[in-house]
Amino acid sequence: MSAIAQGIAIFLMISFIAYIVSIVVPYFRRKPNPAGDSTEFEWHFLIPCRDEAAVIGNTIDRVTGTFPNTHVWVIDDDSEDATSAIVQSYAERNSFVHLVQRRLPNARTGKGDALNAAYHAMLRTLGPEVDPDRLIVCVVDADGELASNVLEQAAGPDVFGNPKVGAAQTSVWMKNRDDREPLGPGKPIRNFYTRGLLRMQDIEFRTVIAAMQSLREKTSSVGLGGNGQFTRLSVLQKIAEEAGEPWHGALLEDYELGVHVLLAGYENRHILESYVAQEALTSTRRLLTQRTRWAQGNIQCIKYLPEIVKSKHFSNSGVVESCYYLILPFLQMIGLLAWIVFAVLFFINLASGGGLSFDFTNIGWVLLMSLIFGILPFAMWGPIYKIRCEPKASWWQAIGWSIGMWLYVYYMYICQVRAFFRIFSGRNGWLKTKRNAELHLGGPVAKDT
Repeated sequence: MSAIAQGIAIFLMISFIAYIVSIVVPYFRRKPNPAGDSTEFEWHFLIPCRDEAAVIGNTIDRVTGTFPNTHVWVIDDDSEDATSAIVQSYAERNSFVHLVQRRLPNARTGKGDALNAAYHAMLRTLGPEVDPDRLIVCVVDADGELASNVLEQAAGPDVFGNPKVGAAQTSVWMKNRDDREPLGPGKPIRNFYTRGLLRMQDIEFRTVIAAMQSLREKTSSVGLGGNGQFTRLSVLQKIAEEAGEPWHGALLEDYELGVHVLLAGYENRHILESYVAQEALTSTRRLLTQRTRWAQGNIQCIKYLPEIVKSKHFSNSGVVESCYYLILPFLQMIGLLAWIVFAVLFFINLASGGGLSFDFTNIGWVLLMSLIFGILPFAMWGPIYKIRCEPKASWWQAIGWSIGMWLYVYYMYICQVRAFFRIFSGRNGWLKTKRNAELHLGGPVAKDT
């Protein structure tokens, strides 16, 4: 039994190392995409909101100030705060700002439903002269800050300048990554920990996830995210015709939309040359809750595997990459169980007087395997982050980030266990993740329901 557990664990670790290599190489070899003329397209921003009074005003100011003459559709999902009133005040002063009001019992049913409501509201305002191939819909979080060059990059010849491209996802940065006192003054130890937590989230998005997307560009299987997501209106219409609505009910509705775009025969792109900045979470509890939701949404998307495998629009490499990504939560659980079985058998053998008789008990071999499979694949992102994202940082900082990433990534095992537990117990509802600016306010903080 122990040999089987060891074999499974080794196979999974080798597969993981191969995947790490396959994402790092295209990440470093990727060539920049050229910019285009954003005036050749019409741009509509969708901003879903649930109790976002703390941030929505600034977001509307930023979008309308940075991208004048673009339409902003703010969906108020029956907020209990002043979100609706704030948006309405902007809409009364600016004809490009629109409030999409949802009310219970037809509200708070998921982000996908909120986006669908804005999609239908937008369609009702469009005249016959609008070309759906040249109208681009962008989804932005209520606290999202798009870089000023994002529309030019999205309009480039390799993105929406290519008629084969149906959707694109910009890279994501953490806007509070350099905050020295994220919890306020007088809390040196807690601020030290929280600074590290903020930085790890930035490293995760700007290196690990960006590298995954670089591989997906090669395999034509780029995934979409929930912030900084761009899609042609014509593609959304085609998906709606075939599947009922553009966005659907998975907790990972963004990745789900990306799959639908690919199944519809279009391509997705990753925009690494621009970004959307969002808040990194300052609370471990809120981070685990958010990532558990993402993990659960990932597991829900496993239902698309048969369609992906059978689709003529997915390349062979795209099928392999998509299948690996979708079954990864199950592989992680198998690997976790294999190590638990190995550890239990090891201690049972030790307690029964069998001594250290396993093949892996040579301490040098154990340390080497731990370094290769358990530390390097995670610690390497610290130096990569310094080289690609923060070249002015010192190598001592990079070493610290390496240690931090090695420890940080183990959150995924906690989240995977929680996600599977939620699925098996039939729990699919969530409250929104509370913004850092809202922590002084009352109400629930990212509690699942």
